[in-house]
Amino acid sequence: MFLENTVNHIEQFGWIEVICGSMFSGKTEELIRRLKRAQFAKQKVEIFKPSIDTRYDEESVVSHDENVIRCTPVPSSANIRLLANDIDVVGIDEAQFFDDEIVNVCNDLANRGVRVIVAGLDMDFKGNPFGPMPALMATAEYVTKVHAVCTKTGNLAHYSHRKVSNDNLVLLGEVQEYEPLSRAAYYRETQKDKEKLEQKKNEQ
Repeated sequence: MFLENTVNHIEQFGWIEVICGSMFSGKTEELIRRLKRAQFAKQKVEIFKPSIDTRYDEESVVSHDENVIRCTPVPSSANIRLLANDIDVVGIDEAQFFDDEIVNVCNDLANRGVRVIVAGLDMDFKGNPFGPMPALMATAEYVTKVHAVCTKTGNLAHYSHRKVSNDNLVLLGEVQEYEPLSRAAYYRETQKDKEKLEQKKNEQ
């Protein structure tokens, strides 16, 4: 279980927490849980997400379990730096969609005494590190990796397999487009995808 840092009232400092994992692993659920606890403690909380994420609600962060918290959608990470004034806790969802400057923004906020909680996919659908997430994980004081359950084997899943034919790195979707898979299941499915692609090329 994650435990918040002990607040030293003499030395004012912040820190960075990263919640990462595959799709359907409960990243946003955990982000919302931590933020709501901070709100309950009467801390000043501000939540941000990339404005391209409009799957559930344009001005809310919503988990797959329909847990909701109000947020501010922003087009780039630079906006977070401008808007996060006089705040105790900053939450950032879908961090993988932000530009690389998000790493500097999070560190600047933490250096100003802000607790920064970031959630995002650690890998894209090809199994590669996703956007600024590796750098965020490296610079964070705390990293929590959550897992989904593999839809093929029932084992722990940490890969997001794309079920539809689309090579765009960013493709917003849900269960129709993605499924969480274990390493073995993901390997088998990607091999099948390669075979289908080769077959299509040969037919052409």
